[in-house]
Amino acid sequence: MSTSQPGPVIWGLLVLLGLLWGASFPAVSVALGGFGPFTIVALRVSLAAVTLLILAFGLGYGLPGVRSPTERRIWLHAAGVAIFFNAMPFTLLSWGQKYVTSGYAGITMAVVPLFVLPLAHFMVPGDTMSRRKVIGFVLGFAGVVVLIGPDAFTSSGAEVENLARLACLLATAGYAIANIITRLAPPCPQLSFSAAALSIASLIMLPLALLIEGLPEAPGTAPVLAVIYLGLGPTALATLILVRIITTVGSTFLVLVNYQVPIWAALMGVFFLSENLPPQFIAALGLILLGLAVSQPRRRRRVSP
Repeated sequence: MSTSQPGPVIWGLLVLLGLLWGASFPAVSVALGGFGPFTIVALRVSLAAVTLLILAFGLGYGLPGVRSPTERRIWLHAAGVAIFFNAMPFTLLSWGQKYVTSGYAGITMAVVPLFVLPLAHFMVPGDTMSRRKVIGFVLGFAGVVVLIGPDAFTSSGAEVENLARLACLLATAGYAIANIITRLAPPCPQLSFSAAALSIASLIMLPLALLIEGLPEAPGTAPVLAVIYLGLGPTALATLILVRIITTVGSTFLVLVNYQVPIWAALMGVFFLSENLPPQFIAALGLILLGLAVSQPRRRRRVSP
């Protein structure tokens, strides 16, 4: 499956996706003040599913059919995205953030390209692992390490911290697998595919959350607002953007978003939480931008006859 070069719209969507996901980490922290991790995931995917179902049917797209083999393959890929992009990583990260430092949670997001690069190279035609991509991703990862600093690996003191760190890493592997599953899915309207994936995720998570955590009791206004944001922003809108980017320009381009997340998180901490900007911010931003530039293929000059 061929891919086009990213234009201004795709780059804009990539930045927006980084902003949405960057705000999801503090939102999860707020939501944990009133809900359990399984309930947070169940509520955010269910809200996102309802939102996209209304849009899909309201705009005349509906859900994918089930009659032809291709339509059934679409549902199979949607189920894969539901498990590996929504249910599994959301749950692992929500639980893991209770026991690991925020720096560690942020740095694990930069590990996603290390999974996607080899998977895309062997499984997605035309999405090969070039030298420029590898150098670009190494520079981007270095930028994230510089930004977060050694505090990312400081122990939080929790008894299950090592297990929580493993959960965060497994979540990044889930994102990488979902990335490839989306890229290999048969052609389908993006809104229909996203609505199908989130519907499956909600059917998985709602009974699981009720079984494990039961009904929430008086969660409070802030956790409720945080869950609403998580459902509409980093889940519903982000899923639409993710599918658009992957189906337009490929899997390895999308993972560049993971280097933006800590940048946005740092900036939002300054503007909304009155935190100090890390002194290494400019150096980290420079490395990340350099990585983004290097990873993109050079445009061949047209030679006039």
